[in-house]
Amino acid sequence: MENRSHALMTGFFTIGLLIAAVLAGIWFNRDRTERTPYEIATVQSIPGLNPQATVRYRGLEVGQVSDIVFDKTSAGQILIHLSIDQDAPITKTTYATLGYQGVTGIAFIQLDDEKTGSPALASNENKLARIPLRPGLLDQLEKRGLVILEKAEAITTSLDAMLSPENQKTIVGAFDKVGRTADAWEALPKQLEPTLARLPQLEAKVERSLASFNELSDSATSMTRNFDRLASSLQAPDGPIARLNTTVDKVGSSLEGVTADLELETLPHIVNMADEARTSLRAVRRTANTFNDRPQSLLFGAPNGTPGPGEPGFVAPTK
Repeated sequence: MENRSHALMTGFFTIGLLIAAVLAGIWFNRDRTERTPYEIATVQSIPGLNPQATVRYRGLEVGQVSDIVFDKTSAGQILIHLSIDQDAPITKTTYATLGYQGVTGIAFIQLDDEKTGSPALASNENKLARIPLRPGLLDQLEKRGLVILEKAEAITTSLDAMLSPENQKTIVGAFDKVGRTADAWEALPKQLEPTLARLPQLEAKVERSLASFNELSDSATSMTRNFDRLASSLQAPDGPIARLNTTVDKVGSSLEGVTADLELETLPHIVNMADEARTSLRAVRRTANTFNDRPQSLLFGAPNGTPGPGEPGFVAPTK
């Protein structure tokens, strides 16, 4: 009986010692840090995030996730309650993203700030301040991956359409044409060899032509000089042009003398002859008119004129 009582006391002592050790551990490991409550409201997916998850500010641990619940006032929205150290610089420009630890898939809240020196974000139990949650790296990769997959699908469809049987025939035909063109270019140097062989002769002919042109230019220059000398000799004071001008002046003086003689002597005679011819023509015209009116006058003579007033045989006209 005595052994049993000792064993029972030993068991109670051991249990009490274990309880005391646990309580001492809890006492010494309790978190005495004062924390400020914050809240995150999001409609994004938060896989791997659980209560008691770590909250980090630019890599430094500053708190933990206290609770995750659904928002009763907005369907589909999730509320994440955070407990963050009071010393953490939470400002009005602070934002949160969802990070993951290695390959374990355990998520944590990563805090960052857009601008240094922003005003502090006040929060308390009665009025929780909200920190915006932005898409994390995996969310961005997921969205961009979907866009990349859509573009890859479009490219695959285009390649499939481009490699259709008809297009394959067109591509093969194009390569065939390129091959024939290459063959033609390969044969082109052989065709140009005779022309290239004639180039030295052509160069010699060009040089001779240039020499002939230079000689012609020299001849033209000499001819121009001769023309200049001829023009100078013609325009000299005692040259042919001056002598010709003197002769013309003499001829003009002679013509002026002849003209004066004509005006003083010949023209009066010509004027008198013109007056006599005019009188004779008037007489001939009167004779012709009389003959036209009385052709019998050629045989019987001209009729007597009608007597005028006061002459014998005058008869006054009657009304």
